[in-house]
Amino acid sequence: MDYFFVILIEILYSIASLVLIGAGLAIIFGMMKVINLAHGEFMMLGGYVTITSVNYGINIFLSILIIAPATVGLIGLVVERLVIRNLYSRLVDTMLATWGLSLFFIGVVTMIFGNTTTGISTPIPGFSIGTYQVGGYNIFIIMISAFLLISAYFILKKTRAGLIARGSMQSAEIASALGYSPDRVYMMTFFCGSALTGLAGAVLAPLVGLVPSSGGAYIAKAFITVIAGGPSLVVGLVSSASLFGIVNQLFTFLYSPVVGEVALLVAAVILLRLLPRGITGSFFKDRL
Repeated sequence: MDYFFVILIEILYSIASLVLIGAGLAIIFGMMKVINLAHGEFMMLGGYVTITSVNYGINIFLSILIIAPATVGLIGLVVERLVIRNLYSRLVDTMLATWGLSLFFIGVVTMIFGNTTTGISTPIPGFSIGTYQVGGYNIFIIMISAFLLISAYFILKKTRAGLIARGSMQSAEIASALGYSPDRVYMMTFFCGSALTGLAGAVLAPLVGLVPSSGGAYIAKAFITVIAGGPSLVVGLVSSASLFGIVNQLFTFLYSPVVGEVALLVAAVILLRLLPRGITGSFFKDRL
């Protein structure tokens, strides 16, 4: 029974990690149809902001939950105003521009921090389940992901701001005719997506050693999770993250972490071959 609970916690942790990694991209790509190839670098920036804040004596939870998302959100706001706003509906140009941004961010961070590995310790100690040791910080990540999903669903479904954002993405002309500025809505949506991406990088920072090129480790998983989820934002993210998280952890426990990563990619290829419109393109239609 103890082993079962350990496996359950690790599966939930894997699902929560994929939700965190994909949440910001789900808003920027899923809602705005902007292919942000600098997504991994936004996560990397969130991690570096957290580490720098902690090194200056700021509380680690304040750094993770407030400072990092706000900082990366503001960076995203500048990027949207200077670059992205001129490239909406131009997918290839957006891909090239954001790829250039990713190289720019890697270069800047390398000049500031060097190309050495840096990191911080997890602020929550582990605990025992029988004879097995479980990371307490994993539980924190699960709770953050659950809160994030519930908040996103509530904001997009129940609040005026969420309805305006969804309406503007579906038809900017109608939103403009009703007196709302699509340009401002796009700006704030990109800010929120960037802030969520910074939050993901900050939350995962205590678990990994950061280098300026760390973003490359996240970008593939983020796009796979969001694309496989399909058109529904929250339900799609949850469904694809759950499927891939279960596959990854089961094969990790049965074989090794490397086999688990390979199994995740194979599952994504099979899923997109069978369901080219994603999970919510075939199931859970019209769900948020």
